[in-house]
Amino acid sequence: MKRTHLPLNGLRVLDAAARHLSFTRAADELAVTPAAVGQQIRALEDTLGVVLFRRTTKGLELTPEGESGLAALRAAFLQFEESVRAMQAGQSSKSLTIAAPRDLTAKWLMPRLAEIARTDGEVRFVLVSADDTIDFTEANLDLAIRWGEGPGEHEGEALESEGMVTVERPGGGVDTKIAWPGCLAEDAGSLVRVGDAGLALDAAAAGLGRATVPELLARGDLAEGKVVAVGEARSSRLGYWLVAPLPQWRQKKVKTLVDALAS
Repeated sequence: MKRTHLPLNGLRVLDAAARHLSFTRAADELAVTPAAVGQQIRALEDTLGVVLFRRTTKGLELTPEGESGLAALRAAFLQFEESVRAMQAGQSSKSLTIAAPRDLTAKWLMPRLAEIARTDGEVRFVLVSADDTIDFTEANLDLAIRWGEGPGEHEGEALESEGMVTVERPGGGVDTKIAWPGCLAEDAGSLVRVGDAGLALDAAAAGLGRATVPELLARGDLAEGKVVAVGEARSSRLGYWLVAPLPQWRQKKVKTLVDALAS
């Protein structure tokens, strides 16, 4: 018999019926009707080509054929349980692999993870740089942070932000606009160009000009006085999103991290 064709549901019913020697009590355990138990047993008997139970004046009895397979069946179910526990071990582990843009990791994510680590000494983080393509399978990721209009093909939650903010060195700098990949179209032709929004923020702090960057990214530097805002923050259709495929998104450790980062 091919492994893919093993009648696992029928074998589960057989185990319960054999332990209780009663279709009614087996049905109570399995939360089905006695008729459903009887149907499963008859289907299993048809599949195996043997009779598993006999009805006698004393009640339900296992046949020798039914009795002969029970020890191996119950050992197999114990192995199934061990397999499930092994697969669920990752759910209870506190090791998380996170992919995020390099600049967001340095400016915003690492301080937040440090706060989480201070409250939970068992948590462990593996940080991966991911500025463009995020491959959850290749990197064995639990969670990623992406810059865009939404979560894309994954589950996701937006990180709250006031949008985009223009910043410069305290006391004023030059009026030159600093451009970076993904910057506003009005800044694209700037004389000063850098590799990402984090470098644009650092360039503004150094006095090279004014940079319009995600407010979330600039939040720490603004609070520390490294840069000052020029005007009010502007809303943007783009933002940072916490994303993961549905299986990872459902994990308890990922949900806990999402709640902590999004709060």
